[in-house]
Amino acid sequence: MAPTRRRVLALSSALAAGTLLSGCLSSSGSPASDGSENDPGTLTGTEKSNPVSTDETAIETLARGNAEFGLTLLSSLAEEYPKENQFLSPLSASVVLAMTYAGARGETRDGMANALRFPYDGEPLHAAFGETAERLETTAERADTEEKQGTPFQLTTANAIWGQEDYPWREDFLTTLRTYYDAGLHVCDFEGHADDATETINAWVADRTDGKISNLLPKTTLDARTRLVLTNAIYFRATWASTFPEANTKRRPFTALDGTESKVPMMAQSDSFPYAAVDGHRLIALPYVGDEVEMVVLLPREGTFEEFAASLSADRLATLLGEMERTDGSISLPKFSLESSLDLGATLSDLGMSRAFSPTADFSGMADTEETGENLSIDSVLQKCVIDVDENGTEAAAATAVEVGVTSAPMNPFEITVNRPFLFLIRHEPTDTVLFLGRVVDAAAGRSE
Repeated sequence: MAPTRRRVLALSSALAAGTLLSGCLSSSGSPASDGSENDPGTLTGTEKSNPVSTDETAIETLARGNAEFGLTLLSSLAEEYPKENQFLSPLSASVVLAMTYAGARGETRDGMANALRFPYDGEPLHAAFGETAERLETTAERADTEEKQGTPFQLTTANAIWGQEDYPWREDFLTTLRTYYDAGLHVCDFEGHADDATETINAWVADRTDGKISNLLPKTTLDARTRLVLTNAIYFRATWASTFPEANTKRRPFTALDGTESKVPMMAQSDSFPYAAVDGHRLIALPYVGDEVEMVVLLPREGTFEEFAASLSADRLATLLGEMERTDGSISLPKFSLESSLDLGATLSDLGMSRAFSPTADFSGMADTEETGENLSIDSVLQKCVIDVDENGTEAAAATAVEVGVTSAPMNPFEITVNRPFLFLIRHEPTDTVLFLGRVVDAAAGRSE
């Protein structure tokens, strides 16, 4: 009897490049590759060529929409888990869902665009994502020339597609992902060797997250019903432009959202930083080496954290960021490590893309569904994220899986002590792209010290 359900997976993970285990093959029959020039399984014709002109306005508009999506997602998660720390990568989720969106049609496509805050459709949207990735890569290349000890700055991205052999994928869908996301198709035998494919894809994710995210796919995730896996990888590791002296780190009180007080390792330094105080809410930007990527810490006025976080939109964030001016002062900031495992399906459905999760979803742009007699719909959207912030800098990773099933005024000098719940984001300043976003309501949670 034929399977009643097949699955298409889209993965997004955050961190670096590496080698792969055997398990999936490229179209030429060689081991699946990441597209690097030293990989013998490299696919041909995968170079990005962005045939659509992408100007500064398009990049900034996409970044604003991505920030709005991320803040809305964070606010929705906070409503469900108000006393928990949260950390996510809106860019990681947006990229992999944009790749999935390329195969959506009709009301499914419209619902995804609204929920994900996509400002454009078709080629202009995908071209803006492709151009953003190229600018992030250029930033990394520039920062890499900085003469600092150790590894001062890493920011890499990668995409790939893992598809069931002999499945009727639409050529225009594959061309879109190859052209704008540099994602070549690697043929897999999910029907006969799902375990091998699982091992290969997990190895790909682990390699590109420097081991931070392993076994993203449990052994039972892929099986004979699996048809497609899309992967996006981002790795971020950066040294502060002005590091925190380790000698300054002391255990100091931090009052959690529930009112409990714990002593946490609190870093401290004095320097000149972009800073603003607006209506009692305080912001400070901590640049990384290269001065193009920064962590922005938002410390709401005491007693207003939940109200401030719930009302923060992309427009309001942009206004607050615009108020920052470089100012001499000091900052005390907790060292913190966060890990999040998020099931975003219900949240995304509530945000307006419920059609994509229903039996009436239309992903016919991915494959010839008339030939297969199958209808594709999203079953789940999962994301895992980790971040570690210390005196030297930041390392962060995220992995997102989209499962699609088949159904029949400033102070000068200032002093800011982040000793209560706060928000933070890591953004690429030239494009305003938010790479990572989080809220810390209990700095003592998740640390072993």
